[in-house]
Amino acid sequence: MEDLRTRISRTLRREREAAGISVSELARRAGVSKATVSQLEGGAGNPSVETLWALGVALGVPFAVLVDQQANAPTLIRADDLAGVPSSAAAYSATLLSASPPGARRDVYLIQAEPGDPRMSDPHHPGTIEHVVLIAGRARIGPVAEPITLNPGDYLTYAGDAPHIFEATAPGTSAVLISELR
Repeated sequence: MEDLRTRISRTLRREREAAGISVSELARRAGVSKATVSQLEGGAGNPSVETLWALGVALGVPFAVLVDQQANAPTLIRADDLAGVPSSAAAYSATLLSASPPGARRDVYLIQAEPGDPRMSDPHHPGTIEHVVLIAGRARIGPVAEPITLNPGDYLTYAGDAPHIFEATAPGTSAVLISELR
């Protein structure tokens, strides 16, 4: 199975070249350094969720495109083998479990978070709706102005195209997040 850095490297270069832009231009559009883009395309570095989202937005592709395995065979992801992308701003990581296939518009993530700084998300593509089922722990989730406290088993849906938050308030918090573009 291809590792996460290799997938990001291969996909980032492919999408940048398909967009017909230079490393410098991608860095400028994403608000990251040229060195960061070069390192990621070279298979080095440890990008944060924020960096990958910024690159995806700059390229006009969903986050999932940059990290998906793109396998046709059945995919099994053992909990011990999770390769999540960490946040640079919070004790939070997102592991893509299932990217939206061509023609469909949804991605499935496993979120793991710890109490501390909340994960603040900028608006995603217009029309994005997020669905969350809390598996363990406790968290405040949803629109920044009105987050809702969820307990294990609770389900919440909210607009992902407006600023939103995921704040773990108990250790070992985990959730399944489905990002849907309508």
